[in-house]
Amino acid sequence: MAEDHIRYDILAQEALRGVMRKVLAEVARTGLPGNHHFFITFMTGAPGVRVSSRLRERYPEQMTIVLQYQYWDLKVTETGFEVGLSFSDIPEKLEIPFSAVRGFYDPSVSFELEFDVKQDPPAEAPVTPAPQPEERKQGTPAPAGKKGAAAKKEAEATQEAGEAKGADVVSLDAFRKK
Repeated sequence: MAEDHIRYDILAQEALRGVMRKVLAEVARTGLPGNHHFFITFMTGAPGVRVSSRLRERYPEQMTIVLQYQYWDLKVTETGFEVGLSFSDIPEKLEIPFSAVRGFYDPSVSFELEFDVKQDPPAEAPVTPAPQPEERKQGTPAPAGKKGAAAKKEAEATQEAGEAKGADVVSLDAFRKK
């Protein structure tokens, strides 16, 4: 097989991250349209990820968040996004570079993107204090550690177990084609 000097794999990953960036930027401006909501899985140890030490201890490798009902201050830049979420009734600010995202899933239309993430050896990442909540929009946290459908099922189970208090839990089965 010929050597790929153009690196189509890298170009495709960058283009797909651009789709995610554009969607999040639009949601930051206008809010979530219709039934759209997002499961975003990211590597907590990737360069540029900023989460509290409490969350980093709980999710040392990866984490999945859900932007749906209780999120606030979503800001999107060319390189990443930041968002406020509540974890067990404790407000947190997360800063996530797009290069750290492993998966983006919108169950309302069964749209999913998966990305390759290059991760440096574990190092002490900066820890940010939890900000005080301001106006809250939509979004809830979800547990991490699994990929794809397993992460979604675990998120439902965790929320049903009451770990993400105050969130409305909706079964993903309602969005699946039968």
